[in-house]
Amino acid sequence: MRAKYVLVRLLIFAAVAATSAAPAKKKAAAKPSDAELIASAKKAAPPSVAKGATIVTMEADGTMRTLLKGTNGFTCMPDNPVTPGPDPMCLDANSMEWAHAWMSHQTPTVGKIGFMYMLAGGTDASNTDPYATKPTASNHWIKTGPHIMVVGGDQAFYDSYPKSADPDTSVPYVMWAGTPYQHLMAPVK
Repeated sequence: MRAKYVLVRLLIFAAVAATSAAPAKKKAAAKPSDAELIASAKKAAPPSVAKGATIVTMEADGTMRTLLKGTNGFTCMPDNPVTPGPDPMCLDANSMEWAHAWMSHQTPTVGKIGFMYMLAGGTDASNTDPYATKPTASNHWIKTGPHIMVVGGDQAFYDSYPKSADPDTSVPYVMWAGTPYQHLMAPVK
C-alpha cells in the first residue's frame, strides 16, 4: 500500500510541476492499451531491468493498477500524458522509500542508496526547491533529458559533484543541493 501511495504522489507531483511549467501539453489521445502502457514504462530503464520490473499505471480516479507483476524489485511507470515531455520512470525499493520521505516532508535515510531510471527523459523541475510547482525568477528551473538518479547518499558522496543552482545538465550534478533531498542527476545518451 505504501508503494502505491508513493507512486501516486510521484505522478501527481510530476503532473502539477509540468502543467504549471509549460503551456503546451501533449495532445489528448485515445486511452492507451495495457500493451502500450507497458511498452512506455519499459522505455524508462535498460531492457535487462525493464524485463523483470513491476509495471503500474495510475487510473483516472488516482488509483494504481498493476499491469505486470515483476520479480527484480524495480517498479516502472509509463509516460504521464499530461506532462509536456516523455517521463516514464523506473525506481528500486530504496528510491521508493526516499521518494516517500520527500513527498511526506520527512528526512530520508542517509546511506540507503536508491537508483532511478528515466532513460526517455524527464519533466522539467526546479533545481533548488524540492517543492516548486512552477518556474519563478529564483527557483532555477532546468530542462532534463535522459538520466539516472542516485538518492540516499551521504554528504561526502554529493560533495564530489557540481552543485550549481544553474547546472550544466550534460554532466552529472546535484539537484536540490543542501536539502535532505539532494540527489545525483547523471545524464545518459
